[in-house]
Amino acid sequence: MNTFEYEVISIDGDYANLKRTDAQSDEIKLVARALLPPEIAEGTRLRYEMLQYEIID
Repeated sequence: MNTFEYEVISIDGDYANLKRTDAQSDEIKLVARALLPPEIAEGTRLRYEMLQYEIID
C-alpha cells in the first residue's frame, strides 16, 4: 500500500480540506472528519497509510 502525507488546510463543519505535502500538487482533498483523528486543527500534518490517517510531527 502507498503512503501519503497531508496538511490540514481548513476545517469546515464535518469536513476537512487536506493538501498533499509529499508530492507537488495544488489539489485539495475533502475528507470527512469522522475519518480523521479527533485532535486535528488547521496546520496539523497527517500520514495516510493502510486506510488510516495518523498525526505526524
